[in-house]
Amino acid sequence: MAGEKSFPTFKIFKNAQIVETIEGADKAKLSNAVKKIAAEADGDGAEGGYGKTSATSWLGAALAKGYRDVTDQVDVRGLDLMNSDSSGGSARDLFANGAPSALGSGKGSADKKDWVESDTDEQMMLFMPFQSTLKVHSLHVTSLAQEETMRPKTIRLYKNRAHTLGFDEADDIEATQTVELSPEDWDDKTGTARIELRFVKFQNITSLVLFVADGDGDAEKTRLDRIRLIGESGEKREMGKLEKIGDGTE
Repeated sequence: MAGEKSFPTFKIFKNAQIVETIEGADKAKLSNAVKKIAAEADGDGAEGGYGKTSATSWLGAALAKGYRDVTDQVDVRGLDLMNSDSSGGSARDLFANGAPSALGSGKGSADKKDWVESDTDEQMMLFMPFQSTLKVHSLHVTSLAQEETMRPKTIRLYKNRAHTLGFDEADDIEATQTVELSPEDWDDKTGTARIELRFVKFQNITSLVLFVADGDGDAEKTRLDRIRLIGESGEKREMGKLEKIGDGTE
């Protein structure tokens, strides 16, 4: 019939309104439209400092538009946490899917702590290997410190290390990025600071070392409840051997 179209027409709706029409099987346009919708959904789904990427994934801060939670790419089998109090939680607790228990009662569970505290002083060193190569845009660091603990103040990040660093070694190596956190950086509701990284330096990342160099306050120990990584995931890595890329000191 005259006037009929022989190719498909895709209409994209938002809030019951058509926001985009794509005529024809243009794969590139369709792909870009899907990515745009996903990015907007991530941004819209994180209000008041909270965000969720699934029914089981808790976020303490809003996602950066265009990026997703890639915390599931952490290889928990290879985690290494140095100078942590043995009476507290483990490194795996930092990447648990659920919200920190302390957000419920204000003090957390007396039976099992799902957070970590430093041991002999305020410093902690966390080694995080990844299952795939990542582009890391930002970190969400949650610390629900009580009177006897502090939130981190200075955090140093080292990329693509084959293993964790010693504390003396970290002082002698230039960090990929050093972050100084102030009280205003922490969300009042979630106890989370969103740390935006120098994205150009955090491409092709196979591991990160997070060094809590000092805390903000007069207590003797620092505390961490959750860590989330935000960015993009790439090619899966061959697990069983960690490969060092570059010298890791850029």
